[in-house]
Amino acid sequence: MGEALWISWYDLQDDRRDAYLDWCHARYIPRLLERRGYLWAAHYASVDRDRMAATHPDFVTPTTADAAVPTGDRYILIVAGEDANVFGDPVPNALHAGLPQEDRAMLGMRTGERVNVMVEAARVDGPSAKTYAGGATPGPCIQIGSYNCDPAAEEEMLAWYTQWRMAAMRTLTGCIRTRKLASVSGWAKHGVIYEFDSVEIRNRQYPRHEADRPDMKAWTKRMVLKLTHAPGSANLAERIWPAVSK
Repeated sequence: MGEALWISWYDLQDDRRDAYLDWCHARYIPRLLERRGYLWAAHYASVDRDRMAATHPDFVTPTTADAAVPTGDRYILIVAGEDANVFGDPVPNALHAGLPQEDRAMLGMRTGERVNVMVEAARVDGPSAKTYAGGATPGPCIQIGSYNCDPAAEEEMLAWYTQWRMAAMRTLTGCIRTRKLASVSGWAKHGVIYEFDSVEIRNRQYPRHEADRPDMKAWTKRMVLKLTHAPGSANLAERIWPAVSK
């Protein structure tokens, strides 16, 4: 059975960032991981767009125009559970409501928060999985997408991920693994996490994986234009907890 992931995207005010992160890493996350069924957690900071090499510079990925969808995306917290029911009793909102007042005050520093609970529908390992020492915890760099798809196009999306995108990640230098996600709750129905050794390796390798496959590049364009992403998606992010060994 694939792991379940409780994923939170949010922003922080600069003047409160350090206090929040100290609390989050020293108190909040360790206490979550004491709960039955919780497996691991990883906290990421999104990199600025000018540090993210474009995967397909010839077209723009569609983003939702729904003003009701929260727009936070500078920080991404991923918490894993044995299955989705781990996050069903209590659900995240109820868990947070039951925390001490000082912890609720720290959570109140988050702005624009968007939350999904997703399950891992499929996983493939890349070449760097052989040397990665982090176990199931995602790698030092992730690219994470969260999006919806017209149901009429979902079968083609399944074929594209299976036959091309995830298959290509098996041999892409610097790729640790790729996880395709299906939503249990939250705005986005679909998600994907690509794990890399570093931002630099991702920027060097990932945009070039279709260079010698114009047929697959055309399929990617056709498929991606059928998706509607959450604000900020896809995010490229670096892990800030657990600390990355230099």
